This record gives sequence, C-alpha cells and structure tokens, in this order.
Amino acid sequence: MAKKAKQAAGTPAIVALTAAGVPFTTHSYEHDPAHPSYGEEAAQALGVSPEQVFKTLVADVDGGLTVAVVPVSGSLDLKALAAAVGGKRAAMADPALAERTTGYVRGGISPLGQRRRLPTVLDASASRHATICVSAGRRGLEVELSPTDLATLTSATVAPVARP
Repeated sequence: MAKKAKQAAGTPAIVALTAAGVPFTTHSYEHDPAHPSYGEEAAQALGVSPEQVFKTLVADVDGGLTVAVVPVSGSLDLKALAAAVGGKRAAMADPALAERTTGYVRGGISPLGQRRRLPTVLDASASRHATICVSAGRRGLEVELSPTDLATLTSATVAPVARP
C-alpha cells in the first residue's frame, strides 16, 4: 500500500496540486485494460456519477494543441471548443502527439502537471458540482478537486464544450 501512495505522490499532477496548496483527494482503483471507456470505468470504480468525472482530451485547433476537460457522460463538441479559444477548426489530436506533448499516456492524461502547458477549456457543466474528478496522471488514479481550483491552476477558459 505504501508503494501505491508513493507512486501517486510522484505524478506530475499530484506534485502540481501539492505545490499549489489547494485541497484535493486522490482516488485509486484497479484499472481493467479491457474496459471500453477509461472515464466510465473511473466513475463506476469510484461510485460517483459520470457527470462528476471529467476526461481530458487533446484536440488540434487551427494547428495548435488545446486541452478540453469534459464529463465522461458526454462527448466533446469540436466546433464549440474551437469557438471557445477563438479558433475556426478543431479535430482530435493524434494520440501519440498528445502523449508526447503532455507527458502522460492515453487514458491517464491529466489537465494538471503537463510536460508542456497547453491552452485548456473546462466544460461549463463542471460548475454544477462542488468537486469533480480528473485523471491524476495515470490510469487507475483520479484526483478530486473543486472546478474553480482546476480552472485557476490550468488557466482554463470555462465554456460549454460538451454534448450529452
């Protein structure tokens, strides 16, 4: 058990949260590689609503990478994302490029502690919750924090970018 705590403490996302001094809680669970959805798996494992668990997606907006943080219960509206950052066209980024740029693996990309800080958009639905869960930097590890703290730490634009 101490080994898991040490691993959790070592993720760049946890380090960033600790350095910022904001309150947060980590939640770990046994990741099932066969599960079809990382986010839905996290919601089920944590026993929380999929509307409260947010996935981190990396998109290409007009040739530059942008992070979108949306509830796992929905999908990303690429047109709304482009508009939120003043762009014209958005498409999902190549997964290998997203991994190289953020320093995280797909299914474990956190909006916090990325290798290269990217423009971030947090879906407006996050404000409906006192806390939300996002990846803490690896599959099977989530961090729970206030959406306000997440928006502040990532300098996120808050906009409606998710579709049900």
